[in-house]
Amino acid sequence: MLKRSDSVLLLPLLLAATLLVVGCERPAAEAVAEAKPVEILQSAGKTMGTRYEVKIANPPAELPADWQLLIDRELRRVNDQMSTYIATSEISRFNSSDSSDWFDVSAETANVVAAALEISGKTDGAFDVTVGPLVNLWSFGPEQHEKSVPDQAALDAAAAVTGYQSLHVRTDPPAIRKDKPGLQVDLSSIAKGHGVDRIVDLLQGLGCKNVFVNIGGEIRAIGDKGKDRPWRAGVERPDEATTVLLFPVAIEDDAIATSGDYRNFFEIDGKRYSHTIDPRTGRPIEHTLAAVSVVADNCMLADGWATALNVLGPVEGPRIAAAESIDAYLLERADGQFRPHPVGRFVQWSKPPVTQQD
Repeated sequence: MLKRSDSVLLLPLLLAATLLVVGCERPAAEAVAEAKPVEILQSAGKTMGTRYEVKIANPPAELPADWQLLIDRELRRVNDQMSTYIATSEISRFNSSDSSDWFDVSAETANVVAAALEISGKTDGAFDVTVGPLVNLWSFGPEQHEKSVPDQAALDAAAAVTGYQSLHVRTDPPAIRKDKPGLQVDLSSIAKGHGVDRIVDLLQGLGCKNVFVNIGGEIRAIGDKGKDRPWRAGVERPDEATTVLLFPVAIEDDAIATSGDYRNFFEIDGKRYSHTIDPRTGRPIEHTLAAVSVVADNCMLADGWATALNVLGPVEGPRIAAAESIDAYLLERADGQFRPHPVGRFVQWSKPPVTQQD
């Protein structure tokens, strides 16, 4: 939350002089502590088909020397559990099975699936992690093939093996199961956010109190970056050609995630096909919403809800966000501009539409 500057008071001359004397009598150690520069450790690398960055301000003295290796190991664990690009991951093995029996998974995978199903229920299926066959059909999944528009018969066949109502989860003991033999799970719309949370939790467990974690634009922060300065993330204009910051958002013990159609898409015969598939139609979204940013307590929920609101569009998206008390900033393409639809804390940025050209 952005903080207002304290009001400046004009003090009588005598009082000002008194305060000056008191200030000079502070212990030397206190003055040195205030002058001590903020130490920020940083790490970066590749994960989940994108890049990650980690920043730790004023790290604890007991932080292990191999903290970067611990981060990489935890990210590998996330991939080994939830990646559809790794044939031996929990999710890939579940997807390749035709059994309708309970399939044992880690507690982390079960919790992510449970969160996804909850969002699915609140959006009447606009968010659906069983949409994988349709994502692959539209050339946006792990099955690489030439970009093309599938025919209706292929879409109907893929849609027949989707549906969040046919996916079930339990947390004790952790397991998932499917009603349809061909049902598959694709957690790419929520797993990056979960990965961010895992790294924050890991670093907190190592004694870190001021942390910033970013995986592919999904961000969570705790504490601050020193001297009471908040960590910040930028909401960008949804433009595939340039990176233009619309405004900064202070991230204080919460998370922000963005979903949009301006980075991953293809065009055929002048028509744009977004990587975001509407599970209810089996096709890429076609409404005028360009991007959605969501702030939430954790990055898993911010990630999932950003995708869900992006699918819902410029009318239903703001309505559901308000009904669920979600802080969201939705940008709609309209007459050569980006028209904002702010909800919750984002209302303070209720600015006029942003031009698409400048």
